[in-house]
Amino acid sequence: MKKILFLMLLIPTIGFAQWQDVLNKVKDEITKVTSQTGLGTGTVDIAGGLKEALQNGVSKQVTKLTATDGFYKNELVKIVLPEELQKVDRTLRKMGMSKLANDGIKSLNRAAEDAVKESTPIFVNAITSMSFSDAKSILMGNEVAATDYLKGSTSSALYVKFSPVIQKSLGKVGADKIWSTIIKKYNAIPLVNKVNPDLTDYVTNKSMDGVFKMIAVEEKNIRTNFNSRTSETLKKVFALQDKK
Repeated sequence: MKKILFLMLLIPTIGFAQWQDVLNKVKDEITKVTSQTGLGTGTVDIAGGLKEALQNGVSKQVTKLTATDGFYKNELVKIVLPEELQKVDRTLRKMGMSKLANDGIKSLNRAAEDAVKESTPIFVNAITSMSFSDAKSILMGNEVAATDYLKGSTSSALYVKFSPVIQKSLGKVGADKIWSTIIKKYNAIPLVNKVNPDLTDYVTNKSMDGVFKMIAVEEKNIRTNFNSRTSETLKKVFALQDKK
């Protein structure tokens, strides 16, 4: 960069022939710098590669969460009980109601699996609106930088979208009835501190966490595993990252 500036400063002090020669040297130097930094790759290339990586995360990983047991049997994202309800779970099991306790946990995961189906339009909107400026910093960021970008771009909208869907899903899979029974039985036990958890808020946040974790799995895979770069765009763009 210093060399480029020095050459540019020479231009006003020299004749036409020399000016043309210096200008050519400036162009050569800019080409050299952009090829070394990856800035010479067009906006469509960098942004397109990152968009494809995120879309792969949604199509390959997030869709897995929508299947039966997509959350429940995936230890990376399985929704476990919040601290407030862990004491409820322990108490019910001590009283011989392990099946009810198990059904309670499973029902929360079923609600998440049902609701995640609603997430795709929000992700697609955030992915397609990625700017070149975003793309450059993301490409040279950490192994989940694109996921972090998506999380920052969608969390508010996703919560608003998810919350009513989660509430509906809790009813659809019977979780609301199961937890109504659980809470009623627990609160009827003498001397316990009564509980009244906001399950909709809790499952909404945990569902979102699960979605981002699975997208991060695919992004990390593309960044670190050459064989996961299944298109020329991915190979070209992430080769720049490999050189940093």
